[in-house]
Amino acid sequence: MLDAFTAAYPRAWLADRRSVPGSAAVVLHALLDRVGAHAAIPERDVRSLAGTVPAGTAATRRVIDFLDERALLEPDALSETPAQLLTDVQRQVPSRVPDLSTGRRDGHDERALHERIVRFPEPMAEQLRAWAMVMRGQGRYQHAAADYSRIRRYLRTASPALTSWEAAGMDLRQVTTDHARAELAKYPGGPARELLTALRSIFRALKQERLIFRNPTAGLRLPAGTHLPLPLSSDRLAGALDRLDGPAARLIVGLVAIHAVRAVEVARLGLADADLAHETLAVRRGEHIHTVYLDELSTGLVADWLRERRRRWPQATNPHLLITSQTYRHPASPPISYCARRAAFDQIGLLPRQVWADRILYEAQETADPVHLVRLFGIHPGVAVKYVQTAHPDKALPPIR
Repeated sequence: MLDAFTAAYPRAWLADRRSVPGSAAVVLHALLDRVGAHAAIPERDVRSLAGTVPAGTAATRRVIDFLDERALLEPDALSETPAQLLTDVQRQVPSRVPDLSTGRRDGHDERALHERIVRFPEPMAEQLRAWAMVMRGQGRYQHAAADYSRIRRYLRTASPALTSWEAAGMDLRQVTTDHARAELAKYPGGPARELLTALRSIFRALKQERLIFRNPTAGLRLPAGTHLPLPLSSDRLAGALDRLDGPAARLIVGLVAIHAVRAVEVARLGLADADLAHETLAVRRGEHIHTVYLDELSTGLVADWLRERRRRWPQATNPHLLITSQTYRHPASPPISYCARRAAFDQIGLLPRQVWADRILYEAQETADPVHLVRLFGIHPGVAVKYVQTAHPDKALPPIR
């Protein structure tokens, strides 16, 4: 058993008891020494050893997965909770609702969805159950099933309109386009578009199931919202790099603020993408590679981080440029997480999107040429035109028909 477990990891990882594989090997050895490998091992016994190794719960999770693959794990009662929840839901839901196995979160959303549906009177409740069945891929035409969380969100968004029609003594067969338009008029742009999306989903499903004769949302259109980029005040950006703690945070914020590289793209950069000899950075966007030409400040930020990376993790196997103590020797070699890169911007009280948009808008104020923005930042031409028109409203082109 130990040989089968350790065969998947390099010897150096197993020798380091602080790493997840090393700690997991210690936990597995202790379990096999205590109870053997001839009977199922209770999951609670595995979890009880989390405090005995540096990697803690991460190591015990690795052992639990390993034992479960070999049918040598006796799950805790908690592992049966999703099935129990699903059984409870099925007792309350009519037989038309499909019997689908769900996870713990999806089971909670399913129960909450049907609890909300039963609050509506018949026949509206029956119509909503039919809509939920269609969303789950069990209608007249099969398609990919939507998550219960999405169906629940749609129902929550549409509930005010449904309640209004219910108070008027109507069901969904009696709703007309004028009724739908009157409900949409109660909300501003964003909420109105969300309501229209939810109502379209409901009425299209009922039309497909032939429960209504006409879709009242067909042909309804709302004006698209226009989100203009906003510049940041100079006092919020002044000295931002000096307020950051550590070379990793300075590199993340610096690449976004200076070269308009998106934060998620910074996280995906590999060691091979940084070429200090030629002072370039290769940003991969699908099959396209955008080359960023580093200035003196940016080159210094990359060099500072590489020195820190080599000092802290000389044996790192993760090929990404940015790594943490949790990912530097991770078998799957993941990039840094959203929380790790967002923490850098939290130090200066800004969002990555704000810094990215401010950099492009500043460049657009210096030039009215969208082609320059496309070449410099590698952005879509439509985005470049939008920023140029925001920076120079007097030079905006008339709408193209």
